Amino acid sequence: MSSVMTTMPPIDGETCLDDESRVVAATDFGHIVHGAPLAIVRPASVRDVSLALAWAAQSRCQVAAQGRKHSVFGRCQVERGLALDMSSLRRVHGADGDLVVVDAGATWRDVLAATLPRGLAPPALPDYLGLSVGGTLVVGGMGSAASQFGAVSDNVVELQVVTGAGEVMTCSGARNPALFDAVRGGLGQVGVITRATLKLVPAPAEVRRFVLSYASLEALLVDQRLLAAGQRFDAAQGAAVPTPNGWSFRLDAIKKIFGRPPDDGELLAGLADDRPRAQIATLPYLDYLSRLDALEQALRDNGQWSFPHPWLTTFIGDSQAEAIVPGELTRLTPPDLGPFGQVLLSAFRTQAFRTPLLRLPPEPLCHVLNLVRIPASDDPTTAARLVAANRATYERLRAAGGTLYPVSAFAMSRDDWRIHFGGSFEALRAAKEEFDPANLLAPGYGVFEPAAG
Repeated sequence: MSSVMTTMPPIDGETCLDDESRVVAATDFGHIVHGAPLAIVRPASVRDVSLALAWAAQSRCQVAAQGRKHSVFGRCQVERGLALDMSSLRRVHGADGDLVVVDAGATWRDVLAATLPRGLAPPALPDYLGLSVGGTLVVGGMGSAASQFGAVSDNVVELQVVTGAGEVMTCSGARNPALFDAVRGGLGQVGVITRATLKLVPAPAEVRRFVLSYASLEALLVDQRLLAAGQRFDAAQGAAVPTPNGWSFRLDAIKKIFGRPPDDGELLAGLADDRPRAQIATLPYLDYLSRLDALEQALRDNGQWSFPHPWLTTFIGDSQAEAIVPGELTRLTPPDLGPFGQVLLSAFRTQAFRTPLLRLPPEPLCHVLNLVRIPASDDPTTAARLVAANRATYERLRAAGGTLYPVSAFAMSRDDWRIHFGGSFEALRAAKEEFDPANLLAPGYGVFEPAAG
């Protein structure tokens, strides 16, 4: 182990050099890429983060911030560098009016535990509440309410960031806007988020949930377009699920209940679902937001939580949906997804999206196309095959004007990233040069040429 780690300054938190901690830091949800750091810092304060990053800049040591490590391809890892375990900073500092200030290591479940008792919640939330706030914001954050509220990163008011040089800065749309725009959706390339001020909106105690079934992809797409054009539901998410008899299509939508319950007939009027199969229920809002908990528990119980998860998430423009989606479904087989896998296919309007580095096709209506692969074994050969299939799928979609949501399991070259960011790449490069001049942060993405150590 490099002796340079012995020169790290003393901090109030914890510095771990032991092999067990290093092995844990080299593992993420993807279980595909493994890169062990030389040391792990668990900060007790923003000051600790600043000291660690200032030391790293002086020592030319690469750094990766880790939240809940839900990366699927080693993006939050750093081979022979310094891992910042931000889960030690997870305090929710309290809500004031329609805002809440939280540490970056807090999970969305932590945030809701503080805000729901006051009848408030963030307007946009990721589908899985176990993600950290900071980890979500650096990739953008997509959820079922995207059509109405955009990405999670579009609903943050202010950020506290420690730059690659160790400087603690506050940024927002009005204060240090270049840093604000480079951090949100910027893949951790210019700084480490330590605190976020988030918008809040009134939250219902209950929602009316509609799980609708469709006989065909065409019928699902027609209804998703219809619903995206209006405000009939407060959130909606489509999916294609493999069955022994082919693909089954469904739409999961909710209407928040404030006062009088909604009229089911009005909400479902004109939809082309197989109405006798509709599942309609009223349930607590938190139960809906926690809808993936049962899947997580099932995967933990049968051991698949620790298997490889070669997921792929992309965006396609609505004009290309019929040309792309049927072919991609035809290429997939049930083993490619696994017994718990599915293809998420959700339409959303792009007008609410304002995060420059979250790249979307230039159309008013787009679709999320997410291959949720949960293989039934931990066979590395199968994982490698699915990673290669992800790359091939991405190239087909990119050729048709599609874009990547950068939490996906396959390698991206620096040229790929330049194409991905398009006209925003130069702004990100300029921010990198200003705020991380030694080019040490988040090397797992491979966006920029790594610095010489």
